[in-house]
Amino acid sequence: MLTRWEPFTLMEAEFNRLREEMDRLFRRFGGDGWGRVVPEFPAVNIWEEDNDLFVEAEVPGLKLEDLEIYVSQGNQLTIKGKRTRPEVEGTWHRQERGYGEFSRVIALPVDVDADKVEATLKHGVLTIRLPKVAEARVRKITVKAD
Repeated sequence: MLTRWEPFTLMEAEFNRLREEMDRLFRRFGGDGWGRVVPEFPAVNIWEEDNDLFVEAEVPGLKLEDLEIYVSQGNQLTIKGKRTRPEVEGTWHRQERGYGEFSRVIALPVDVDADKVEATLKHGVLTIRLPKVAEARVRKITVKAD
């Protein structure tokens, strides 16, 4: 009796098992298999106006006392906090919102004056105004003619 030699069958089965394990791992931590990994939290928007940078972060369910904001090295913004898991008397059927401590460090495009930073929290949106240092501000130069 002859048996067909298939050297890659075992290797293919092992690769499939590895892929399935990796997909399960990504799903466990909130991902969607190979297609999507967990986004950073909190989601932010950053924009610049004449003398200020603005950072807007989505932090639903948090209070101001749950947040810490730091500016270091002139252009490093750190947003830290903790979201506690709500206690329920019933049984969870789905729990997609993340809980626990988080920290996000954002490199700003220019240096800012850390002593003048202001933060407000309204309807789950944290808005941070970061005044630029004088050296980073745009200055209009007047041209003189002879």
